Amino acid sequence: MTGSVRTRFAPSPTGELHIGGLRTALFGWAFVQANGGQFVLRIEDTDQSRYVEGSVENIYEGLRWLGIEWDEGPDVGGPHGPYVQSERLEKYHAVADELRACGRAYRCFCTAERLAQLRKDQQRDGLAPGYDGRCRGLDPVEAEERARTEPSVLRFRMDRTGTTTFPDLIRGDVTFQNSLQDDFVLLKTDGYPTYHLAMLVDDHDMEITHVIRGEEWLASGPRHLQLYEAMDWQPPRFAHLPVLVDRDGRKLSKRSGDVAALDYRDNGYLPEATLNFLAFLGWSLDDHTTHITPEELTRVFSLDRVVSNPAFFDVERLDALNGHYIRSLDPAAWRNLVADWLDRGLPADIPRPLDADLVTAAAPLLQERVARLDEVAGLSRFLFADLPDYPPELLTERIKGDTELAARTLDAAIDAVEAVSPEAWAPEPVEAALRSLQDTLDLKLRKFVSVLYVAIMGAPRGIPLFDSVALLGRDEALTRLRSARAKLA
Repeated sequence: MTGSVRTRFAPSPTGELHIGGLRTALFGWAFVQANGGQFVLRIEDTDQSRYVEGSVENIYEGLRWLGIEWDEGPDVGGPHGPYVQSERLEKYHAVADELRACGRAYRCFCTAERLAQLRKDQQRDGLAPGYDGRCRGLDPVEAEERARTEPSVLRFRMDRTGTTTFPDLIRGDVTFQNSLQDDFVLLKTDGYPTYHLAMLVDDHDMEITHVIRGEEWLASGPRHLQLYEAMDWQPPRFAHLPVLVDRDGRKLSKRSGDVAALDYRDNGYLPEATLNFLAFLGWSLDDHTTHITPEELTRVFSLDRVVSNPAFFDVERLDALNGHYIRSLDPAAWRNLVADWLDRGLPADIPRPLDADLVTAAAPLLQERVARLDEVAGLSRFLFADLPDYPPELLTERIKGDTELAARTLDAAIDAVEAVSPEAWAPEPVEAALRSLQDTLDLKLRKFVSVLYVAIMGAPRGIPLFDSVALLGRDEALTRLRSARAKLA
């Protein structure tokens, strides 16, 4: 690719950063890195009624958690600032004045009540919703006089003849009938620009060469192309990313939950796994690569490998990737993560600091079992605190309610553990003792092991059983086995 490539990520501070927005930012950033350009962060806060305190900081935190840094932006500066739209109002008004002067924009005095009734009538008659052009023919001089005393918006005068075609880097040429377009608002009654005007001015001033954004903006293409034409500006190249959908084919939305980017961090996903997962939502390197590092992604990413079909947000795939990256961590890094997630996840009544030797011993047992870091505390709580009470039925849940087998299992386990002397207590003798139950009961271990898991951990499955019993110690293991046997009685 020739020339300097510049992309931007321009979120609105109306809440937490959406996971789909994070995917958009990742693709723009990776594209820039692969082409030696600049990545710009811009905050689009022109909708002041929806502004949420703390959103900007949440955006910064979410991007940097994934490893995305920007060359220009509100907090790092740059030659094209300011990078917050509410600080650029003069620029938008200047362009709006130019559009009004050349006849491509006009004042509209229609009230919110009239527009609401118009939409209702259009719905009743089966018509496409849109402005009907009532103020389009007003005399400009008279309109300016009225605007001194009456609230008004500024609308763009769309050319409604012919078609608008523009090349999309993902979908190819996209054509729209101009007759289906309506005159949209450029400036609202409060003097703030709409997305369409602010985006146009900012992308032009910031020399953006490629606009990589969500599919929901595809239908706005005719508006933006005509705006560029009216200003005699060269438009950037557009790439509209495929929508993210859930298992039922519905678009991911804030209303469905589990879409805030930092929720994935807080639920125990590693940034490396999340980046790997997001990278393959609509893009692929080839027909066999499933794992990719940030360094590899920023070397090979290209828009011609992005598809237009909806991308399935497969949480099971994300869990599998996260487990893969957890098991790839070196022991020291993993031990530190375990210590952190135990500290934040274990109940406050468990004394701190936690036993460092026990944390170190538990870490490798967890590494093979954990898919998310938020599972660490739940899986290992039994090592650091008294076993919480559980119903007797849990002991037989996995053996079809066979209380007789559960009783035999616990009796044999108590005898086997008692036979291991305190001096010989270690993982290997403990494992040998518990495996001997197969001969005692004349059953495979898998037929009754859930009983032992519940007795020791309070759950029918968990981290490796033999090592866990060894870590608990002989006395505590016997106490829990006897307690479970008493429940059956």
